[in-house]
Parts: sequence; C-alpha cells; structure tokens
Amino acid sequence: MQLLDLLISPAYAQQGAPQGQSLLVTVFPFIIMIPLFYFMLIRPQMRRSKETRQMLGTLAKGDEIITTGGLAGRIASIGEVYLTVEIAPGVEIKVQKSAITSVLPKGTLKTL
Repeated sequence: MQLLDLLISPAYAQQGAPQGQSLLVTVFPFIIMIPLFYFMLIRPQMRRSKETRQMLGTLAKGDEIITTGGLAGRIASIGEVYLTVEIAPGVEIKVQKSAITSVLPKGTLKTL
C-alpha cells in the first residue's frame, strides 16, 4: 500500500473524466469571475485614480497638504510638475505633484 493510496482511493483515481457535462457548466465559473474581478478590483482602482487626479487638479496656493513621506505643509507656489511647499516659517521644499496624498482642511496647520 502506498501513501498515495491512503489519500486517493484507487477506484476513484481510475475513473475517467465525468462524461456528459455541457460546455456551459465547464465555463460557468469563468463567466462569474470576470464581473467579480471588475467590481472588486478594477472599478475601485479606477475610482481612486480619478479622485487623485481631481484632487491634484484643484490644488491652489495656500492649501495645506500631506506628502507621501509624511511631510505636512502649505503650498507656496505651483508649477507644471513640482510644488513648493512651506513646511516651517522660511523653510520651503520642492515636491512632485504626484507625491501629494491628501489636502487638509484650512487651518489644520496653525504653526506656519
């Protein structure tokens, strides 16, 4: 007796593939998975991407932001690709627009 015989009975293993299944029964799981992937993976990612593009498009001088690195500051000037962010009085840094993760409500950063 082999170890494999304990896990799978020899009579079951010797049977052939089940006969008489239609193509629809075979393909049905794939038909169900396509919309499932769309609604659970693709659509939420497209929504987040659209919200991010909209947020980056509405940035204005004086907005308070947080970058991906965790820096919080106020926008001093806006260029095509880069922003100048004031992180402390007299301290300004340049960051890419794509590095902005969120816009804070006005008055959040009172120390600047």
